[in-house]
Amino acid sequence: MSIINQAIRDLVKKAISDNTVMIFSKSYCPYCIRAKDLFDDIDVDYKALELNDHQDGEAIQKVLAELTKQNTVPNIFVNQQHVGGADALNAAVTSGKLQKLLKEAGIKAKL
Repeated sequence: MSIINQAIRDLVKKAISDNTVMIFSKSYCPYCIRAKDLFDDIDVDYKALELNDHQDGEAIQKVLAELTKQNTVPNIFVNQQHVGGADALNAAVTSGKLQKLLKEAGIKAKL
């Protein structure tokens, strides 16, 4: 593994561990916008890393694909657990999984 790959992997892991809600996103993606809007609507802070605006965006997306087996954005983590993309986020809201993950992290959501 190259040093660059390891640096990107470390960046991704740090972003996930440092943020209760971490969204790897692309600013123009309608699914990403919808996911971020959902967190805004329930009054939960999140960190979004816009891959299309990041110099290593393509490499970050490759590392995410290795870690999650998901090639698309948004790629969402809550309380360091991979939730998935926009459809998986909506399913997590419906099933109560998102509320549970947020509660475990000590976050009250307007759900």
